[in-house]
Amino acid sequence: MTPIHVGLLSILVVLLFLFLRMPVAYVMLVVGMTGYSYLTNPKAMLSISSQTMYNTFASYSLIVVPLFVWMGYIAYYSGISSRIYDATYKVMGSLKAGLALATIGACTAFGAICGSTTATAATMSAVALPEMKRYDYDRSLSTATIAAAAILGVMIPPSVIFILYGIATGESINRLFAAGIFPGFVLMGLFMLVTYLKTMLNPALAPPGPKVSWKDKIIAVLGGGVEVIIIFVAVMGGLFFGLFTPTEAGGVGVFATMVVALVKRQLNWRGFVNSLNDSVRISSMIMFLVAAAAIYGRFLAITGLPGGLAAWAVELPLPPVAILVVILIIYLILGCFIDALALILLTIPIFYPVAMRLGFDPIWFGVIIVLALGMGVITPPVGANVYVVAGVDRETPVMTIFKGVWPFLFAIFACIAILTIFPQIALYLPNLFFGR
Repeated sequence: MTPIHVGLLSILVVLLFLFLRMPVAYVMLVVGMTGYSYLTNPKAMLSISSQTMYNTFASYSLIVVPLFVWMGYIAYYSGISSRIYDATYKVMGSLKAGLALATIGACTAFGAICGSTTATAATMSAVALPEMKRYDYDRSLSTATIAAAAILGVMIPPSVIFILYGIATGESINRLFAAGIFPGFVLMGLFMLVTYLKTMLNPALAPPGPKVSWKDKIIAVLGGGVEVIIIFVAVMGGLFFGLFTPTEAGGVGVFATMVVALVKRQLNWRGFVNSLNDSVRISSMIMFLVAAAAIYGRFLAITGLPGGLAAWAVELPLPPVAILVVILIIYLILGCFIDALALILLTIPIFYPVAMRLGFDPIWFGVIIVLALGMGVITPPVGANVYVVAGVDRETPVMTIFKGVWPFLFAIFACIAILTIFPQIALYLPNLFFGR
């Protein structure tokens, strides 16, 4: 077999093992090491594998991952997430489908200090579901709204997915963060529109919440809203104006979140320890996954498959947009079976060279990929966000939640179409702050 044939076979083997529910990191690690050994020799494989593993765990750039993860958990255990929801709830709760709209807004705000879609889903489920139950919201609507809106946790910076995309491709994480802001707000608006239209067609799904005085609204916004603004400006402002690197921004974010938590006096010792434990657990999983994907990526590189695929895609008698649609369909299908973090690490070495040969802007393409990954976290059978929400709300069957998320998929498709027609929505801020 030629090296390219070995690369194609390895992809089939990886997908087969993933469909059999094998751990993603171990699959990529074993297949990558085996393939590298086959194409070179065992000694070279052991050398490159150990070197890649060490370089990954010693990477200065990857320190930002545990820092941003810890930042989100500090916000959770200190009650910042609850105050965010309370602020959006009091501002929007009295509207038609107001609690659901408030949940979408709260997911957007929490995404500004979290960076993880599953963490956003878990946090907002614990905070928002009891309120929507109290006001007799339809279970499918309330749970599906949270599962879908949690995608905003990786669109609004800081985002772990953008960080991994930047590390895997060598693109600027600063530019990626800036590129996610406007598309994140567009997606938020589309999610709100879908929710509002659903309740217009069937008002019984979401009765309006109680009226809140303007005084209480202002007090709530000054409480939960100002905290998010302080943390977001501290992190993103420094990045956009070149005051510090993304890794340093992670440290600034942790410090700012800790200061806010201590000023409010709502982070006790137990919550602090729990935030560390959860951050170490999640960060270790991500780091090992990145290391395994790096080894598999080194193997794919020596097969010549990414370059060959890029050359083949460019020669197809199809416009670049049609090839992009094919790539998105592949992401939609694979996202039904593979976790978002694993999927981006598995596919970027393959599709990024294709996108570059087709002339796509790499920053814009990163935003499109994050949106495509968002589809995977709410589609069956994997649908990580759906299972997170179901784990919090054990009274609602998983299939009931999956039934409710389909309209939100159309919102994601619409967002991708809008960004394809108007790419400057994603590129305006990166070009404004960092030049072309």
